[in-house]
Amino acid sequence: MPEASPSRTDPLPSSPSVQAHSVTAVPPSCLQVQSKRMKKPIVALLMVIFFFAFNCFNAEEAFDVRKHLSTVSRYGAVKEIANGNFIPSKVPEGCVPTHLNLVARHGTRSPTKKRIRELDNLSLRLEDLIKDARGRNLHLERVPSWLDGWKSPWQGRLKGGELVSKGEEELYDLGLKIREKFPSLFDEEYHPNIYTIRATQVPRASASAVAFGMGLYSGNGSLGPGKHRAFSVISESRASDIMLRFHDCCHNYKHFREKQEPAVNKLKEPVLNEITSALIGRYGLNFTRQDISSLWFLCKQEASLLDITNQACSLFGPSEIMLLEWTDDLEAYILKGYGNSLNYRMGLPLLEDVVQSMEQAIQAEEERRPPGSFEKARLRFAHAETIIPFSCLLGLFLDGSEFTKIQKEQPLQLPPKPPQKRTWRGSTLAPFAGNNMLILYSCPAQDKSKSKHFVQVLHNEHPIPMPGCDGSDFCSFEVFKEKIVAPHQKHDYDTVCNPKQEPSSGSIYQMFQWLFSLSKGDKRPRDEF
Repeated sequence: MPEASPSRTDPLPSSPSVQAHSVTAVPPSCLQVQSKRMKKPIVALLMVIFFFAFNCFNAEEAFDVRKHLSTVSRYGAVKEIANGNFIPSKVPEGCVPTHLNLVARHGTRSPTKKRIRELDNLSLRLEDLIKDARGRNLHLERVPSWLDGWKSPWQGRLKGGELVSKGEEELYDLGLKIREKFPSLFDEEYHPNIYTIRATQVPRASASAVAFGMGLYSGNGSLGPGKHRAFSVISESRASDIMLRFHDCCHNYKHFREKQEPAVNKLKEPVLNEITSALIGRYGLNFTRQDISSLWFLCKQEASLLDITNQACSLFGPSEIMLLEWTDDLEAYILKGYGNSLNYRMGLPLLEDVVQSMEQAIQAEEERRPPGSFEKARLRFAHAETIIPFSCLLGLFLDGSEFTKIQKEQPLQLPPKPPQKRTWRGSTLAPFAGNNMLILYSCPAQDKSKSKHFVQVLHNEHPIPMPGCDGSDFCSFEVFKEKIVAPHQKHDYDTVCNPKQEPSSGSIYQMFQWLFSLSKGDKRPRDEF
């Protein structure tokens, strides 16, 4: 009789170790054990693969370029970014807000006329780069398709720099939120002497003040379906606005900036060179350093104004974007921030105006003046060149040792380069509509020797530590004046800003300087304002 054929199980997954011509019969119980043993490492391997894939996916999802655009960041993208390790003070029971100071930057704006021309030139430059690539028979599948034939969204615009609709919404919403947060400060009928609103003479700043006021007073008037009301916005001449455009009136600062800008550009060059080489290798196009600078600017405009992140921004990897962001932050640090004491010392008139408004509010309280007879809020709308120096005067974004150094006018180290962490970030310091609020509180004090007036500082609506107040966001008005304000008062604005002059010709020199500044008119640089 022929020999019985060996019994066979269902085929196993193909494997090099399985021989088709030699399969030994295995009892079913043994097969089940082997199957279970094989499944365990497979399941474990799949879990590891899934874990890494999930983490990579989350890392890409977590990186939002709109949070890394330095001072071109939109308020809504960054306003919730705060120091997670800081525990805000609890305002003591019985304390009531009696006055509010606001210093805010204008909302999101369109590119300036100078930058619109740069984007038009970029369009022509990209056209040449694509032609050159075709001439070299480069495989254009390496090149992002949007580059071929790209035109600037602002092509043909003759004017720029105006507040856009997103910027209007930012300030309108801020007005609503401030009224909601401090209802007792805004419960009186509007009067310009009770609620003072100031803006620089630059249209985007005054338009921001109007949008804010529409939110603040919405429903409190009789105009239109929204029940809006008219209100006053005060502006000082650009030639003499040392309160909100001190940078534009300070001769020594303008001279300092003119001298420093080439040095700042030199500091940025290594990063731009590195990224230029990377993009040439990645896409095969003969980019220059200027091309990369313009593409980074385009990325910021597309992401902030148009919510487009898959064109110019997608040319760069996350690490490259963080390096480019750092170069912008570095420039702001050196030319507007802690990089030189002149940058913020010239803002002393603004700080003194804030303190004066608080002292007047305290006096009105002590004299028991009736409601409607004293100011309750002073609201100001200006520029990054205003809010950054003002934040430095308050000592924000510093630790205690750094704060001691700036009060002694000692230099600080530059913000560390990524991937190192840093607190100095333009995106949180001065985004579009970025703001500092100083709220004066009156608190019950049984002991007359103790202060009853306190100051709380909010940055972008969040409490923020002040090194001058022992790292708290809430401290007595006397300590605020002594530790934060007084050290800056060693120099007045004229001493800081005006060149030393011969006594006999000083007044004549000042007159010619004033006339010259008036004659410049719209020719003064306004790109970053």
